[in-house]
Amino acid sequence: MGTQLLGETTGVPRRILATALAESLLLLGRIEFFDLRQADEADGTYVRALQAAGEADAPLLGAAILAHAAFIPGWDGRRDDAAERMRAARTYARRGQASAEFQAWLDAVEAECETRCGHPREALRLINHAESVLREGSQYASPEWFNWFSPVSLAAFKGDTQLKAGQPAQAKATLLSVLADLGDSNSKQRSVILGDLSAVEIALDNPTAACSYAEQALDQLAITWYATGMDRVNQVRRSLQPWADTECVRRLDDRLYGWRTTLSALQR
Repeated sequence: MGTQLLGETTGVPRRILATALAESLLLLGRIEFFDLRQADEADGTYVRALQAAGEADAPLLGAAILAHAAFIPGWDGRRDDAAERMRAARTYARRGQASAEFQAWLDAVEAECETRCGHPREALRLINHAESVLREGSQYASPEWFNWFSPVSLAAFKGDTQLKAGQPAQAKATLLSVLADLGDSNSKQRSVILGDLSAVEIALDNPTAACSYAEQALDQLAITWYATGMDRVNQVRRSLQPWADTECVRRLDDRLYGWRTTLSALQR
């Protein structure tokens, strides 16, 4: 409907409508990618979102859309494709007078992509830069729609990256701090952090604690479903296979392979 209306307006109303359409499509793309894990659908949605942002001449929105689009090749291990999208995102951000928070988020996105492409040391460098950017601040304010990032979010990125960089003790300290700061304010992110803490305990050769965190993540997912959080739990269970015959892993399997979760997994 928004696309159809866009063809019937001109001037200021067209720009206002295009901005609203770009924001809506960005949100839709986030849901498709992070909540439903529909990467191809999200990629197409981000293209339409970028077209709307162009009609609105909204460079910051364009930067946000491009950075989200970078997650798609980044999570697929296609480093060059992710880097190209991030270069475009940073270019648009410079045009839009990005706030310190926005610039730090771009570093965090690129760090996530670098981590998933097997370059955690480069990712840690980006996260350290993001922390410096947040400390220094900026004269520019973040737009109202930019509501998905905070220093706690950056720390969550950092914990996962520290683990993949072979620093499980540091990762555990970082993630426990994130978990305490999150409280009950972000149920989706909480399931991811619990999954990451479970992975940390595996790296520390503590399967009992790993199972405990994984079960807590499942408790959270039963309240608020989040495909990304469930992916973390599934990754943990694969890593727990050497302890498959222990009581704690069998108990986790009983939770993980209930009727509902098993059917959901087969239908994906």
